[in-house]
Amino acid sequence: MARAGLTTETLVRAGAELADEIGFEHATPTELARRFGVRTASLYSHVRNAHDLKTGIALLALEELADRVSEAVAGRAGKDALTAFADAYRDYALQHPGRFAAAQFRLDPEAAAASAGARHAQLSRAVLRGYDLPEPQQTHAVRLLGSVFSGFVGLEGAGGFSHSAPDAQESWTAILDALDALLRTWPARS
Repeated sequence: MARAGLTTETLVRAGAELADEIGFEHATPTELARRFGVRTASLYSHVRNAHDLKTGIALLALEELADRVSEAVAGRAGKDALTAFADAYRDYALQHPGRFAAAQFRLDPEAAAASAGARHAQLSRAVLRGYDLPEPQQTHAVRLLGSVFSGFVGLEGAGGFSHSAPDAQESWTAILDALDALLRTWPARS
Protein backbone atom coordinates (compact mmCIF):
# COMPACT_ATOMS: atom_id res chain seq x y z
CA MET A 1 0.00 0.00 0.00
CA ALA A 2 1.34 3.41 -0.92
CA ARG A 3 1.70 6.42 1.35
CA ALA A 4 -1.60 7.54 2.91
CA GLY A 5 -3.28 4.54 1.27
CA LEU A 6 -2.95 6.11 -2.16
CA THR A 7 -3.58 3.99 -5.22
CA THR A 8 -4.68 4.92 -8.71
CA GLU A 9 -8.18 3.62 -7.98
CA THR A 10 -8.38 5.55 -4.70
CA LEU A 11 -7.32 8.75 -6.44
CA VAL A 12 -9.75 8.31 -9.33
CA ARG A 13 -12.66 7.62 -6.96
CA ALA A 14 -11.69 10.57 -4.77
CA GLY A 15 -11.35 12.66 -7.93
CA ALA A 16 -14.86 11.65 -8.97
CA GLU A 17 -16.23 12.66 -5.56
CA LEU A 18 -14.34 15.94 -5.80
CA ALA A 19 -15.75 16.53 -9.29
CA ASP A 20 -19.27 16.08 -7.93
CA GLU A 21 -18.57 18.55 -5.12
CA ILE A 22 -16.69 21.35 -6.90
CA GLY A 23 -16.95 20.57 -10.62
CA PHE A 24 -15.06 18.30 -12.98
CA GLU A 25 -12.84 21.10 -14.23
CA HIS A 26 -11.59 21.67 -10.66
CA ALA A 27 -10.80 18.03 -9.92
CA THR A 28 -7.02 18.32 -10.13
CA PRO A 29 -4.05 16.54 -8.57
CA THR A 30 -3.40 19.67 -6.50
CA GLU A 31 -6.93 19.57 -5.03
CA LEU A 32 -6.64 15.85 -4.35
CA ALA A 33 -3.30 16.32 -2.63
CA ARG A 34 -4.95 18.86 -0.33
CA ARG A 35 -7.70 16.36 0.48
CA PHE A 36 -5.21 13.64 1.33
CA GLY A 37 -2.82 15.97 3.16
CA VAL A 38 0.10 15.10 0.91
CA ARG A 39 2.22 16.97 -1.58
CA THR A 40 1.02 16.97 -5.16
CA ALA A 41 4.23 15.20 -6.25
CA SER A 42 3.17 12.23 -4.08
CA LEU A 43 0.29 11.58 -6.46
CA TYR A 44 2.38 11.37 -9.61
CA SER A 45 3.41 7.78 -9.03
CA HIS A 46 -0.30 6.92 -9.33
CA VAL A 47 -1.56 9.45 -11.91
CA ARG A 48 0.86 11.01 -14.39
CA ASN A 49 -0.84 14.39 -14.59
CA ALA A 50 -4.20 16.18 -14.50
CA HIS A 51 -5.19 14.75 -17.89
CA ASP A 52 -4.52 11.21 -16.65
CA LEU A 53 -6.69 11.89 -13.57
CA LYS A 54 -9.50 13.34 -15.69
CA THR A 55 -9.32 10.35 -18.03
CA GLY A 56 -9.65 8.00 -15.06
CA ILE A 57 -12.66 9.91 -13.75
CA ALA A 58 -14.23 9.86 -17.22
CA LEU A 59 -13.74 6.10 -17.55
CA LEU A 60 -15.27 5.53 -14.11
CA ALA A 61 -18.25 7.75 -14.94
CA LEU A 62 -18.87 6.04 -18.28
CA GLU A 63 -18.80 2.64 -16.58
CA GLU A 64 -21.13 3.68 -13.76
CA LEU A 65 -23.56 5.31 -16.16
CA ALA A 66 -23.60 2.33 -18.52
CA ASP A 67 -24.29 0.02 -15.57
CA ARG A 68 -27.21 2.18 -14.43
CA VAL A 69 -28.71 2.49 -17.89
CA SER A 70 -28.29 -1.23 -18.58
CA GLU A 71 -30.10 -2.10 -15.37
CA ALA A 72 -32.85 0.45 -16.08
CA VAL A 73 -33.66 -0.74 -19.61
CA ALA A 74 -33.38 -4.48 -18.97
CA GLY A 75 -36.57 -6.22 -20.08
CA ARG A 76 -38.19 -3.06 -21.45
CA ALA A 77 -39.06 -2.01 -24.97
CA GLY A 78 -40.50 0.96 -26.81
CA LYS A 79 -41.47 3.99 -24.78
CA ASP A 80 -40.85 2.16 -21.48
CA ALA A 81 -37.23 1.53 -22.52
CA LEU A 82 -36.82 5.08 -23.80
CA THR A 83 -38.14 6.54 -20.54
CA ALA A 84 -36.02 4.23 -18.37
CA PHE A 85 -32.93 5.06 -20.45
CA ALA A 86 -33.56 8.81 -20.26
CA ASP A 87 -34.41 8.78 -16.56
CA ALA A 88 -31.24 6.84 -15.75
CA TYR A 89 -29.14 9.48 -17.54
CA ARG A 90 -30.98 12.34 -15.90
CA ASP A 91 -30.86 10.81 -12.41
CA TYR A 92 -27.12 10.14 -12.74
CA ALA A 93 -26.49 13.71 -13.93
CA LEU A 94 -28.46 15.15 -11.02
CA GLN A 95 -26.82 12.89 -8.43
CA HIS A 96 -23.31 13.12 -9.88
CA PRO A 97 -22.94 16.36 -11.84
CA GLY A 98 -19.15 16.26 -11.92
CA ARG A 99 -19.05 12.65 -13.04
CA PHE A 100 -21.67 13.35 -15.68
CA ALA A 101 -19.47 16.18 -16.97
CA ALA A 102 -16.54 13.75 -16.92
CA ALA A 103 -18.51 11.33 -19.10
CA GLN A 104 -18.40 14.05 -21.80
CA PHE A 105 -14.59 14.38 -21.58
CA ARG A 106 -12.81 13.81 -24.87
CA LEU A 107 -10.79 10.62 -24.51
CA ASP A 108 -7.80 9.70 -26.63
CA PRO A 109 -8.55 6.89 -29.11
CA GLU A 110 -6.98 4.14 -26.97
CA ALA A 111 -8.86 5.14 -23.83
CA ALA A 112 -12.09 5.55 -25.78
CA ALA A 113 -11.75 2.08 -27.28
CA ALA A 114 -11.27 0.57 -23.81
CA SER A 115 -14.10 2.60 -22.24
CA ALA A 116 -17.76 1.84 -21.67
CA GLY A 117 -18.56 4.27 -24.49
CA ALA A 118 -19.34 1.36 -26.81
CA ARG A 119 -21.84 0.05 -24.24
CA HIS A 120 -23.63 3.41 -24.32
CA ALA A 121 -24.03 3.15 -28.09
CA GLN A 122 -25.24 -0.45 -27.79
CA LEU A 123 -27.77 0.54 -25.13
CA SER A 124 -29.05 3.39 -27.30
CA ARG A 125 -29.43 1.04 -30.25
CA ALA A 126 -31.18 -1.53 -28.05
CA VAL A 127 -33.77 1.10 -27.12
CA LEU A 128 -34.19 2.03 -30.77
CA ARG A 129 -34.86 -1.58 -31.80
CA GLY A 130 -38.31 -1.04 -30.34
CA TYR A 131 -38.87 1.63 -33.00
CA ASP A 132 -37.66 -0.42 -35.99
CA LEU A 133 -35.36 2.26 -37.43
CA PRO A 134 -33.07 1.18 -40.26
CA GLU A 135 -29.50 2.40 -40.66
CA PRO A 136 -28.40 5.17 -41.12
CA GLN A 137 -31.53 6.57 -39.47
CA GLN A 138 -30.67 4.68 -36.30
CA THR A 139 -27.35 6.55 -36.07
CA HIS A 140 -29.15 9.87 -36.48
CA ALA A 141 -31.60 8.88 -33.75
CA VAL A 142 -28.78 7.87 -31.37
CA ARG A 143 -27.23 11.30 -31.88
CA LEU A 144 -30.57 13.01 -31.34
CA LEU A 145 -31.19 11.19 -28.06
CA GLY A 146 -27.69 11.96 -26.80
CA SER A 147 -28.06 15.62 -27.73
CA VAL A 148 -31.46 16.00 -26.12
CA PHE A 149 -30.55 14.18 -22.90
CA SER A 150 -27.17 15.88 -22.48
CA GLY A 151 -28.59 19.27 -23.35
CA PHE A 152 -31.54 19.02 -20.99
CA VAL A 153 -29.58 17.75 -18.00
CA GLY A 154 -26.82 20.28 -18.65
CA LEU A 155 -29.29 23.16 -18.63
CA GLU A 156 -31.14 21.73 -15.66
CA GLY A 157 -27.94 21.21 -13.70
CA ALA A 158 -26.87 24.79 -14.39
CA GLY A 159 -30.19 26.06 -13.01
CA GLY A 160 -31.58 26.95 -16.41
CA PHE A 161 -35.08 25.80 -15.53
CA SER A 162 -35.17 26.92 -11.90
CA HIS A 163 -36.86 30.26 -12.41
CA SER A 164 -39.74 29.47 -14.72
CA ALA A 165 -42.87 27.39 -14.91
CA PRO A 166 -43.74 24.67 -15.60
CA ASP A 167 -41.56 22.45 -13.44
CA ALA A 168 -38.61 20.77 -15.19
CA GLN A 169 -40.17 17.33 -14.61
CA GLU A 170 -43.23 18.36 -16.59
CA SER A 171 -41.02 19.46 -19.48
CA TRP A 172 -38.99 16.24 -19.22
CA THR A 173 -42.15 14.14 -19.51
CA ALA A 174 -43.38 16.19 -22.48
CA ILE A 175 -40.00 15.84 -24.20
CA LEU A 176 -40.00 12.06 -23.73
CA ASP A 177 -43.54 11.87 -25.14
CA ALA A 178 -42.42 13.94 -28.14
CA LEU A 179 -39.33 11.79 -28.68
CA ASP A 180 -41.45 8.64 -28.55
CA ALA A 181 -43.84 10.08 -31.15
CA LEU A 182 -40.93 11.18 -33.35
CA LEU A 183 -39.21 7.80 -33.16
CA ARG A 184 -42.46 5.98 -34.03
CA THR A 185 -42.91 8.15 -37.14
CA TRP A 186 -39.27 8.75 -38.07
CA PRO A 187 -39.07 9.69 -41.75
CA ALA A 188 -37.35 7.07 -43.88
CA ARG A 189 -34.56 8.35 -46.10
CA SER A 190 -32.16 6.49 -48.31
